[in-house]
Amino acid sequence: MELSLATRTVGEHTVLEVGGEVDVYTAPRLRERLLELIDGGARHVVVDLGRVDFLDSTGLGVLVGALKRLRTADGTFALVCDKEPLLKIFRITALDQVFPLHPTVEAATGAGA
Repeated sequence: MELSLATRTVGEHTVLEVGGEVDVYTAPRLRERLLELIDGGARHVVVDLGRVDFLDSTGLGVLVGALKRLRTADGTFALVCDKEPLLKIFRITALDQVFPLHPTVEAATGAGA
């Protein structure tokens, strides 16, 4: 399956909408896009996984790398995920303790407040 990536701005946040499968074959594209955003000056990044059907350890590694890079730059990194199969992956790997996980983009950006 293909990977789709779309970027939009919500307030001071850069939202990267990801769709499809994030695996060993597509994760490099996700990594490249995240690095472009961060190197381009984005400091508050939200990755919306709402349309992701599959996420493997390679994809998790890309997300961890982006989180570390943003923390080094005094930025913030959050994930939007409401799909139980993906949430289970975050719980099993204890990454739910590492990533701020939100049910919606509005919750992640504070846009609804």
